[in-house]
Amino acid sequence: MTLDLVMFGEDWGGWPSSTQHLARALLKGGDRILWVNSLGLRRPRWSDAARVMTKLRAGWQGRAAPRPVHGPQPQGIIAPLAPPVPRKGFEAALAGQLLARSLRRGLARTGLSARPILWTSLPTAGPVLDRLPTAATVYYCCDDFGALEGVDHTDVLRHEAELAVRVDLILATSPELAAKFPAAKTRLVPHGVDTDLFMTPQDRPTDVPQDRPTVGFYGSLAGWVDWDWLMALARLLPDWEIQLIGPAKAESAEKLAELARYANIRLLGPRAHGELPAYLHTWTAALLPFRDLPQIHACNPLKLREYLAAGVPTVATPFPAAQAYAPEVKTAATVLEAATYLRGLQERDPAQIRQEKAARQQRVIGESWAARAATIRGYLEEMG
Repeated sequence: MTLDLVMFGEDWGGWPSSTQHLARALLKGGDRILWVNSLGLRRPRWSDAARVMTKLRAGWQGRAAPRPVHGPQPQGIIAPLAPPVPRKGFEAALAGQLLARSLRRGLARTGLSARPILWTSLPTAGPVLDRLPTAATVYYCCDDFGALEGVDHTDVLRHEAELAVRVDLILATSPELAAKFPAAKTRLVPHGVDTDLFMTPQDRPTDVPQDRPTVGFYGSLAGWVDWDWLMALARLLPDWEIQLIGPAKAESAEKLAELARYANIRLLGPRAHGELPAYLHTWTAALLPFRDLPQIHACNPLKLREYLAAGVPTVATPFPAAQAYAPEVKTAATVLEAATYLRGLQERDPAQIRQEKAARQQRVIGESWAARAATIRGYLEEMG
């Protein structure tokens, strides 16, 4: 049976979240999707003027052109014109009306069912539930929105609490997130990994040195990264290179300027998702240097499984998701312990290196996005 879904997520074609990975897996399985680009999780500020204008232009057109993305595309992509994080009363009613109108048009244009399964990864999609007939409703919770940076926490948590009461099914990506919701309708579905992409050996990128060991991290260079930990590691390993890949967030500008003064730290900027395996297959080790924050306690980072699928040695600061993959992931209580582990990697013989790489890859061999999508599809079919 083919499922028709409306899926609220980030902007399609941007840095892929778990929702976009799952959407691709569902599309490959024959399901049909009307994708809704990001609604936003905080009210606009003056600094957001350029982004707001882009959103408004796309919203007036009613649809968004797909960016170049590897793999199958949704049957339609909507750029919604609706107030982000609407307050109760008029704003919520307006948001619901505008979203429902866009969705009805999108469903008619693409030939999808007028009663789709509505899936949202954003708590602020709740106002549309009263105005669009659905076969079932799903909240896919990947983040602790009470701790996530760049979010209007109070209003978004209110939306989330209301949404959790109303939806038919809640999918949570970590036990910490699942514990927030009614157990009877909540299912734990951890993140997956593109095993085909990340397990395939890649050529060395030209910006990874061959004359010294190199460790790296990729992802948003934001406030949840422990910059002081990285600078301490750079001092302990002056003969190693530390590479950081990803977009720099404004709130981290001062710390990133400090990092840039270290001769053995390189900020490489963003890379396309498909380019990341080449770095993992070349780095001596990969890093998960997170701060001790509530957001990190509840997180289940995509890169953790991507690191393992590539078979690269991985060092993490202590947090639950990383500790669950011991001993294939090394959790270091201190920077000194991390540096000692990294230096020890150079003493391993080729047979031990191959054996440990195979063990890491084996830990995630059954955790592909296709496998996660199949589990979720079973839940969706049970609803109707």
